[in-house]
Amino acid sequence: MSSIYGEFLPYMEMVMEKVGGELEAFDKKQFEETGEHALEHFTMRIKSEESMREKCRRKGLPETPHSALREMQDSIGIRIVTAFRDDIKLFVDLIRGMKGVEIVEEVDYIRHAKPNGYRSYHMILFVTSSFPDVDGNENGKYYVEVQLRTIAMDSWASLEHKMSYKKDIKNPELIISELKRCADELAACDVSMQTIRNMINESV
Repeated sequence: MSSIYGEFLPYMEMVMEKVGGELEAFDKKQFEETGEHALEHFTMRIKSEESMREKCRRKGLPETPHSALREMQDSIGIRIVTAFRDDIKLFVDLIRGMKGVEIVEEVDYIRHAKPNGYRSYHMILFVTSSFPDVDGNENGKYYVEVQLRTIAMDSWASLEHKMSYKKDIKNPELIISELKRCADELAACDVSMQTIRNMINESV
């Protein structure tokens, strides 16, 4: 079976690497100027064939490159993890200013957490490249989904994700309640850590 991304998979990987390279370059510059890294770490991925095909089936779409690259906006995914809340804003501002990048959507789940306690900053980008795309454009465009989180938010999201795939969990209501409590405590910790960092920087 051929790839659901067709001939565009190599171009997707190059678009992903280009955006990732800009993130790394910014972090390097930030460290040179301030002595502090803005980036704790980041991960990049092309959505797996199986996941993308399953998503197309779930939405009643044909399993084609057009569905994967136009109807879906998460074929390329980047997760940025920072140590402090304010560093998330640095990267959001960086992305907003990137050349050839259109912001399709922004959702702030940090200020407006989901009911279960999930916190993260989500962006959907439409990135212009020097490669052809599924619409036949020579300088094609590719969607990139970006999630930005602190270490605490990322740890919580990983735990919640694991729990959501567990079957036959005893006392699910209690676990959901505890996860929400934990999320709120970690959010408070993030605020305290940012405050302490600000106090240290201001005292220098």
